[in-house]
Amino acid sequence: MRADRLLSILMTLQLRGRVTADVLAAQLEVSPRTIYRDIEALSQSGVPIVTERGRSGGLALIDGYRTELTGLSGTEAEALPFAGLGDAAAALGLAASAEAARLKVFAALPRSGRERAHRASECFYLDPVDWYRHATTPQFLKIVAAAAWANQSVEIDYESWSARKRRVVDPLGLVLKAGRWYLVARNKQSTSVFRLESIHGARNLLKPFVRPKGFNLADVWREEVSRFETSLRRAKATIRVSPNALSRVDRLGADAAERILAAPGDERGRREASIWIESIAHAASLLLGFGIDIEVLAPLELRVELARRAGLVSALYK
Repeated sequence: MRADRLLSILMTLQLRGRVTADVLAAQLEVSPRTIYRDIEALSQSGVPIVTERGRSGGLALIDGYRTELTGLSGTEAEALPFAGLGDAAAALGLAASAEAARLKVFAALPRSGRERAHRASECFYLDPVDWYRHATTPQFLKIVAAAAWANQSVEIDYESWSARKRRVVDPLGLVLKAGRWYLVARNKQSTSVFRLESIHGARNLLKPFVRPKGFNLADVWREEVSRFETSLRRAKATIRVSPNALSRVDRLGADAAERILAAPGDERGRREASIWIESIAHAASLLLGFGIDIEVLAPLELRVELARRAGLVSALYK
């Protein structure tokens, strides 16, 4: 909305001093011509904005002018937690509100506080997406998010590892982990986690539900992650790791890497450790990539599977 854009321009000028029209246009995703029209509207409403031409020119408020329009609107208050998470805010359709909320919070700070906050934003940037991946927005994220915001039940067409079916759930919260969105929802009387990318359809039933008393999204998520990781620890393998592989052992998972790096080295620098594995097949697929830099000592089934796969690779390239 134009009103939100005008306020964002005003807050930006108040916080940053002189800013070019091109910078404002990029920030608000409009054309420089639109920015100049907005500046004219602000000027006509009594905001003293000066325009300076030249290389070091730009738009600025007259020295000493400040506005106290720093109260947050409803959507800005909702978007405030996403003020530093541009991709997440954009995916939820809250980018403009999150930026407006951030500007208002900065404007409400005393000068020394603004300078410290601005310095922190210059020195820290959060990128929640893992390497070699691009941020993706699940198709039904906004529908599910709106239902969660309003405490309304939603019907989802969900495909799990075992089946695809429709179910009615009460959306309790959304989690963004390593660039992927997850829904924490009450399914009948239990709490479950659903991956948003596996939802093939969603419909807000507009049926209110009562959130569980004392529900804490962060606590529930940590419990679910712990339960899931524990469920994958189905067997153990003993391995011998050469010094050449130490910089890559994080590929085996944090638990395995910690055990390997904590183990003492022998006279050749090799380290022996017992690590959890999900299955023989899964462990073989991970360990084969280390070549001769990791040797499996036990179990025998894993040694046999690695030898079999190595033989297939050798035969392929003969």
